[in-house]
Amino acid sequence: MSLPTSRRPNILLIMTDQQRADHLGCYGNPILRTPHIDSLARTGVRASRFYVASPTCMSNRATLMTGRMPSLHGVLHNGIPLSREDTTFVELLRDAGYATALIGKSHLQNFGYNNPPIRSWENLNGGVPPSDALKDARKHHRRGREYDNEWTPYWKADASFHVQTPFYGFDEVRLCTLHGDRVQGDYARWLAQRHPDPDSLRGREHAIPDPRYSAPQAWRTRMPVELYPSTYVAEQACEWLESHVHRAGGDAPFFIQCSFPDPHHPFTPPGKYWDMYDPAGIPLPPSFHQKRMPALLQAVHDRTRAGGSREAYVPFALSERECREITALTYGSISLIDDCVGRILAQLDRLGLRENTVIVVTSDHGEMMGDHGIALKGVMHYQGVTRVPFIWSDPALPAQRRGAVLGSLAGTIDLAQTMLARVGVAPFNGIQGVNLLPSIRGEAQTEPERAGIVVESEPLQYAFGRPRRFKVRTLFTERHRLTLSDDPAVCEFYDLQDDPHEVEDLWNDPAARPVRDQLISMLAVEMIRLSESSPLPSAQA
Repeated sequence: MSLPTSRRPNILLIMTDQQRADHLGCYGNPILRTPHIDSLARTGVRASRFYVASPTCMSNRATLMTGRMPSLHGVLHNGIPLSREDTTFVELLRDAGYATALIGKSHLQNFGYNNPPIRSWENLNGGVPPSDALKDARKHHRRGREYDNEWTPYWKADASFHVQTPFYGFDEVRLCTLHGDRVQGDYARWLAQRHPDPDSLRGREHAIPDPRYSAPQAWRTRMPVELYPSTYVAEQACEWLESHVHRAGGDAPFFIQCSFPDPHHPFTPPGKYWDMYDPAGIPLPPSFHQKRMPALLQAVHDRTRAGGSREAYVPFALSERECREITALTYGSISLIDDCVGRILAQLDRLGLRENTVIVVTSDHGEMMGDHGIALKGVMHYQGVTRVPFIWSDPALPAQRRGAVLGSLAGTIDLAQTMLARVGVAPFNGIQGVNLLPSIRGEAQTEPERAGIVVESEPLQYAFGRPRRFKVRTLFTERHRLTLSDDPAVCEFYDLQDDPHEVEDLWNDPAARPVRDQLISMLAVEMIRLSESSPLPSAQA
């Protein structure tokens, strides 16, 4: 399959890990300095309210790749790899003649370290257990070598282990697994070529002492900036771009995803980025000292007070000083990423690729970062976790749209449709989301026909003090956030216009009930609209 023009646009997708929308200068952050990413917003369009499909790494990354909700692609939470039988938009691009590359974090398959306990088969009636092949509703259990590409123990045990390609449509993969200064995969082999004892640079046990900082999961890494994972992603992206030009010439289009493992915890910005921002100058979030809390927030605070660990992936409560520290360190990590983005943009310019390359910036989910006194993320659907950046910098944008803000609701679910539309490739049956291009271009009468953006999730490791597993569905509208669950204590309702920091839960407020019930109906209709439409019939009736 080929497209008719030799000037098909390239796409560079820049993705960060666990970055809130308000953690960029172009989104109004008055402290954080991100000039290179901000420049993309000035020449492009950014979305003011862009939401994830799930506030979980693997779930939302699988939605980005497929343009389908987690309840359809089946990556309901971390620990479930994306099925190799699911079609991705990258496969469509590859089929259309695009060169495809992934540099950095993928997390479409399991890492293998620090994994929480996963759900297992349960004998619900005490009967004779089925054979292993029949213990799940689907006979393909997403196991075996084709699902072990990111399994970090295999990378460490076997120097010849590598990602088998094509990998969900990517012809070339230079992989990062894990986070902070502990990243593994292809990065670890690159690091070993540049330092005689890489492990001496990693982890809290080798960190540079700094008594000014005491926040959980924060240490001053010995890893120099030039060897840090973010630098690796930028270097490898620049190398791939140059090799692509030499290999394929100027006419071959490409799709490259540059996926930074930061600013995800642990908080280990290297070198000058460690103390680039003074914690004393970081304001506390407006909701930090919230008094009345819904069940999930209260459970996190109770667990922390009871001595629960704050060194894993479970959300935890913070002191004022700890909140300021991790925010300052996160800002340092983001500024390093921004400098790395600057290197990649300069390479595009040097190679003459910028004028035909669409640049997209987003993240897989956000971070509480002290909202309601809590760090990390979870099944809580507060905007700090669910609202992420989205910037579309396109050389073909009309001049009057440069620097514009997309006011309509949008989300990760829309990315596949939008990128396919931009390059002129039709989507597959069963894709969801909407094509944002008309809205990006400012064309009239193009607002998406949907009630709002739906977010799905369920807890994996930490049950938030609830007596049983529960599931959550949220509807974000222009004004409200409605969160519905099969556990009544988890349901929430917020008026985001009057209460932008989500501190007054109106679920049980009689005055809010008419609007709340209307949104419940709207959520039900939207979930019906997002139900499965695949596969196509195999024969005519």
